[in-house]
Amino acid sequence: MAAAQSLTIGLASEPTAADPHYHKVTTNDAFSAHIFESLINRNAQMELIPGLAQSWRAVDDNTWELKLRQGVKFSNGEPFTSKDVLFTLCRVLNNETNVSRSYMEPAQSFSDVQTPDDYTVIIKSERPIPTMPNELARSLPIIWSGIAKFDKLRFAPKEGCGVTSPWPTVADFNTGKLSIGTGPYKLKSYVKGNGIEMERNEGYWGTKPHWKTVKMVPVPNAGPRLTGLMSGDYDVIESPAARDLPRIKENNKLDFVATPSTRLVFFQPDAGRAQSPFAKSADGKNPLQDLRVRQAINMAIDRKAIVQRLMDGMATVANQYMPTGMFGSLDKPTEIKFDPEAAKKLLAEAGYPQGFELTLTTTNDRYINDGQIAQAVAQYLTRIGIKTTVDAQAAAIYFPKRAKREFSFAIGGWPSENGEASGLFQYWVATTDKDKGLGTSNYGGFSLPAFDQVFVPAMSQMDANARKAAYQQATQIALANVPLIPLHFESSIWAFKKGLSYEGRRDQYTLAMSVKPK
Repeated sequence: MAAAQSLTIGLASEPTAADPHYHKVTTNDAFSAHIFESLINRNAQMELIPGLAQSWRAVDDNTWELKLRQGVKFSNGEPFTSKDVLFTLCRVLNNETNVSRSYMEPAQSFSDVQTPDDYTVIIKSERPIPTMPNELARSLPIIWSGIAKFDKLRFAPKEGCGVTSPWPTVADFNTGKLSIGTGPYKLKSYVKGNGIEMERNEGYWGTKPHWKTVKMVPVPNAGPRLTGLMSGDYDVIESPAARDLPRIKENNKLDFVATPSTRLVFFQPDAGRAQSPFAKSADGKNPLQDLRVRQAINMAIDRKAIVQRLMDGMATVANQYMPTGMFGSLDKPTEIKFDPEAAKKLLAEAGYPQGFELTLTTTNDRYINDGQIAQAVAQYLTRIGIKTTVDAQAAAIYFPKRAKREFSFAIGGWPSENGEASGLFQYWVATTDKDKGLGTSNYGGFSLPAFDQVFVPAMSQMDANARKAAYQQATQIALANVPLIPLHFESSIWAFKKGLSYEGRRDQYTLAMSVKPK
């Protein structure tokens, strides 16, 4: 095994593009991390570590200075400099082929970006961004400035930053033509449905990975993934079904690792529209706009049963929107009790004693046991009188439709990557204001001024204690108004051949670099 140079990984969900700025979902970011790098990286515990930037500091509330690593080259041999950082920021803000304005925050809050020399970047923002290092670690994969033409680059996104050629599109990256990064691997091929092939970047500045070639194969069904591992088709698989762990433990040729994550799995009700495509009631209204209906749904779900029976204990019940202990979370959140009788009474009070019809839309290849979870939730809602059906779709089909608000009650999953409550609230709960980077994933159209008035100013609060207190207040307001139906926090599982090891990651990334011979 130690002499092997090729690694094959069975993926539970397929990346939707090779473009590192296309759509911010974990599968895309994990794939991107092999080829492109960020200014600041995170280790397996999600702690910040130097990446393409060796150091960073806050000059004042609205100014950050980054010192770049010297001697780094792109996979084509060109040197990495501050010009590439400036170009990347400009491309992110001029990327018309992205999904749901992905990667534009926090860059759209930048007022100026200066590059006084090849290895210094100074970022000025319109408002204080206390989580700037965290944001740069998750939202800015660096691309080579040579993929476009320009006279002189300057930070003027609305005027095109000086770029004179067309901006690169997602198709340009998918062909591999523009997939030029500083990462440990180079893209050899990306073919939707067939998989990804990569080869080691022999000019990589950091520790070179063990594997010379890597193949990633999408295998959405957990059964065939495990069968492929057992037959030797795959060396590593992600997300084996929790129910299959006893089989893996009993097999002396296999091993596994399970790691708690920050990913909240939830459902997002369409609370913003008077009529919703898949919520049908006798009065012609959208019942999900009524707080009592959302509260009833919240109470109708037995979260403990889902965690114990469907997840086999490989998850934690969610009684709030971020794991307890995370910055801004409630120290002792009140349990969301399973009470179907009280849920029925709330439905009756809302004017729906006979319930209504609802289609629950879910992925069937994105989150651990997502299709089964959706079926279980549908059964719970049916028991309180909501006639619920399930529409399960492949993630590649599901996500673009959800971005267009084609659903009424849709599954979601979000890891709090910046380590604070602001991660989920900013995108999923705050009233949508695209120019400010708020509510860009608020496909349910939820809007509550009382929440915004507490949360939005807190995002710019540099005093950590004041920011934490405001986030906790915002959490209480959100829990009372149910913009999302929280279910549980996933634990991530990887299974692999004996003789290998894998460092499980809280961000749920599956990385070839983290697979090593024992």
